[in-house]
Amino acid sequence: MKIWVIARREVSSYFDLSIAYVVLPAFLALCGGYFFILNPFFVEGRTTLRPFFEFTPFIFTLFVPAISMRLLSEERRAGRMETLMTWPIADWELVLGKFIGAVCLLVAALALTLSIPISVALLGPLDWGPVIGGYLGLVALGSAYLGLGILVSALTQSQIVAYIGGFALCFCFYLVGRAQGAFPVEWADAFEFLSFEIRFRRVARGVLDMRDLVFFGSVVFVSLGMTTEILSARRWRRR
Repeated sequence: MKIWVIARREVSSYFDLSIAYVVLPAFLALCGGYFFILNPFFVEGRTTLRPFFEFTPFIFTLFVPAISMRLLSEERRAGRMETLMTWPIADWELVLGKFIGAVCLLVAALALTLSIPISVALLGPLDWGPVIGGYLGLVALGSAYLGLGILVSALTQSQIVAYIGGFALCFCFYLVGRAQGAFPVEWADAFEFLSFEIRFRRVARGVLDMRDLVFFGSVVFVSLGMTTEILSARRWRRR
C-alpha cells in the first residue's frame, strides 16, 4: 500500500539522517533526568509516575516539532516536492504516510521511557492502570501535536521556521487552559475545551473519557485535512 511505503521511507530517513539518534536519546535523557534527579523521587519514596506524566506533555512541545519540522518543508527546500507531485499517489496518501512515519518515531521514543515505570515497579508496588492510561494519552497528545506540526511544515520550506511555528502552535494549545483567568468568565468553557493539558490530565489519571480521545483525533483529522488542501492547491497552481 502506498501509504505504508511512504511511512517506511519516512522512518528510514529519520535514521539515515541521524535525526533519530539525536532526538530519541535527548528525549529519554530529559524525561529520565527530570523524574529521577530534578523531581524528588527518592526523597518522597512514592511509587508513582505522576511527575513523569505532568512533565512529558511540556517536553512534547519541544520534541514533537523536531520530528515534524522536516516532513514537508525539507521536500520543498530540496526540490523533491515537484517530483512527489508527479507520483501516482493522492495528496492525502502522501500526508497520511508521512504522518504515520512520524507517529512511529514518537511511539519508539515513548517505548524507550518504559524503563522508567519498570524501574519504579522494581522499587515498590505500582498501579499500572494510570500508567497505561498515561501512555495512551501521550500517544493521543503526541499525535495531535504531530498533526499541527505537519500543517506548519507544509507552509514553509525552512525547517527552522517549521520548528518555531510548530512549537508556538503546540505550546499555545498546551497553555490555553491556564489563560482562563485572564479573560471573561464566559470564555472559560472554550479555553478548557481547547486545552490539551486539561484533556491529557484526565486521561493520565485513568479517566478514559472518549470525548478527550475524539478531540485529539479531531485535531489530527482537521490538521491533516488542511495540510492535504495546501498540497492540492499547490498542485492546481502548477497546472
